[in-house]
Amino acid sequence: MPFAVEQLDLSGYDVVISSSHAVAKGILVGPDQLHICYCHSPIRYAWDMQHQYLRESRLDSGLKGILARWMLYRIRNWDHRTSNGVDFFISNSDYIGRRIQKVYRRDSTTIYPNVAVEDFPLVSEKSDFYLTASRLVPYKQIGLIVRSFAGMPDRKLVVIGDGPEYARIKAQAPANVTMMGYQSFEVLRDHMQRARAFIFAAEEDFGIVPVEAQACGTPVIAFGKGGALETVLDGVTGMFFREQSESAIQQTVSDFESNFVADPVRIRFHAEQFSSERFRAQMKAFVEEKYQQFISGKL
Repeated sequence: MPFAVEQLDLSGYDVVISSSHAVAKGILVGPDQLHICYCHSPIRYAWDMQHQYLRESRLDSGLKGILARWMLYRIRNWDHRTSNGVDFFISNSDYIGRRIQKVYRRDSTTIYPNVAVEDFPLVSEKSDFYLTASRLVPYKQIGLIVRSFAGMPDRKLVVIGDGPEYARIKAQAPANVTMMGYQSFEVLRDHMQRARAFIFAAEEDFGIVPVEAQACGTPVIAFGKGGALETVLDGVTGMFFREQSESAIQQTVSDFESNFVADPVRIRFHAEQFSSERFRAQMKAFVEEKYQQFISGKL
């Protein structure tokens, strides 16, 4: 991928905006071109999350593990070197801004991603089930959520999504957990609108799905780390659990039912702060300001 992205000929453009979670920022630009990188994260599997990814891919030992570590070492060198070709970094959350500073030693400006909140109308009347929805891959921690509800047999959980972990999680799912697999957008939205709360257990860079749930007026019970700390207001639009464990989720669900007073209109209002309209306005203003500084030689 690093080799491939360097073959893109962008020499005919005055401004280049890369949207990068891995290699896009490595494009080749000249001294008369302004390069702004909207960074979703430095390469997670090459930096601070390397060990987790190797474990989950079963590459933490053996010859294949050694080769994987060597390749990731080379990618880290390339990734750090190519950060010098970026004039300005935009981070998709303050959390990622701190990661950019740690890895590249560069400052960044946070502009939250655009969420299509207009596609998720408010519904104030809720049902008695909890919802989680995601691609079923290890770091999303859907299995953890299912195991947590196995210990709460009087509460219902609906899981929407497919992925490599689906069969394993479905085999472990108790009677109070409904595994729906992949569903259409309309089915997903309907469940988001009616759920008592949305459960989110991943450590994400930003996390768009919790904002979509809040746009429906649905509170979010989230792992209190990563981007969720910036998209969920504790005690107002949702609640946090502080460790990725069954007991922590179970205790927070209990606290939620005992103490949380949901205000769907207030939750929806908060989600609107992440709208596409806001994103377009902030991106446009940032690019125009930096381009004017660039052509005037004030950078």
